[in-house]
Amino acid sequence: MALFEYKAVAPTGETLRGTMEAINADMVVAKLQEDGNIPILAQEAGGGGFSLSSLRFGRQGLSQREVGQFTQQLATLLGAGLPLDRSLQVLAELAENERIRRVVVSIRDKVREGGALSEALEAQHGSFGRLFINMVRAGEIGGTLDTTLDRLADYLERSKELKDSIISALIYPIILMLMAAASLVLLLVFVIPQFTPIFEELGGDLPFLTKLVLAAGSLLQNFWWLLIAALVAIVLWFRQMLSSNDKRLGWDRWVIRRRWVGDLIAKLETARLSRTLGTLLSNGVPLLSALSIARNVVTNTVMKKDVNDASNQVKTGGGLARNLAKGENFPRFALQMISVGEETGQLDSMLVKVADTYDREVRTTVDRLMSMFVPIMTLLLAGVIGLIVMSVLMAILSINELVA
Repeated sequence: MALFEYKAVAPTGETLRGTMEAINADMVVAKLQEDGNIPILAQEAGGGGFSLSSLRFGRQGLSQREVGQFTQQLATLLGAGLPLDRSLQVLAELAENERIRRVVVSIRDKVREGGALSEALEAQHGSFGRLFINMVRAGEIGGTLDTTLDRLADYLERSKELKDSIISALIYPIILMLMAAASLVLLLVFVIPQFTPIFEELGGDLPFLTKLVLAAGSLLQNFWWLLIAALVAIVLWFRQMLSSNDKRLGWDRWVIRRRWVGDLIAKLETARLSRTLGTLLSNGVPLLSALSIARNVVTNTVMKKDVNDASNQVKTGGGLARNLAKGENFPRFALQMISVGEETGQLDSMLVKVADTYDREVRTTVDRLMSMFVPIMTLLLAGVIGLIVMSVLMAILSINELVA
């Protein structure tokens, strides 16, 4: 047996840390679950093992799209009255490819051996996140597995829709930026240098703008590798800077205070937190435990700190909305909605409504920003190209004056 370090969340929301002797990390996880705790970390002292790093779904087993499809189909079959093992057998027969079939067959076999669905899903390391597994476990305990899976499918679909809408909105601006950069490099490296021998042969003092453009072309031609190295060094330095907790906190605080970007990030983080927390609460997970799980979807460290602080205050009996408001980073409307949910005893449904609202606002904000960004980029590109062309014309005119 080996010594394992573990971290878990108790039903009260308290974070538990300690060590335990076991054969492997799975035994530690099983023991923590038997005691009613939610495992977050279980690894051999000084080594690796099971860990909750995020709520994302990796490609080791199923992709996010495949997880969503599996969840929706399983919810449909269970809702139609089919037993769990028969439903899994049907999904295995309908699998799109061998990789999906192997995962579903593995889940089916573990269920047929007498294991719970949540345990079978947990054994598929890399396919199903902790949020997914804990919600399935809550559904099994409450006897509402089909309803829980249906809610999970809706959660995954809405999360994917938000992500896809943002990516789709960014595709055209990114292509535009790449084309702009390629056009400038083409002009400065291949077109403008063709005029250099002509200018040197005719002689005369060239205009400052022409000298500047020729110098830029020469720099790109002869020292492109140095520019790439400098860009890589800046990126590495920035990543290293953000690896420090204090500097990352300071950077995230600076970003969240910016008018346009900060507003977008606040809405996006609020939508993620609200949907995750609301989905957990609607499936019977206690508020403190749900907060401990849901805070992992918040990527901005300042807002995550607000959630942690609010969670600690909720333990002593404080309200969630009032304590989230202390950080002054969450939108006022969201806080008002959460407060109403707490007062009426419908916090789970109110959180889902908040998520729906800010999903729409995020899409609208991204569309507006991109609608502004595209013409601005077009004008800047036209302006830069115009300056380059003007520099050549100014040089030709100045030489003609000298010759005349």
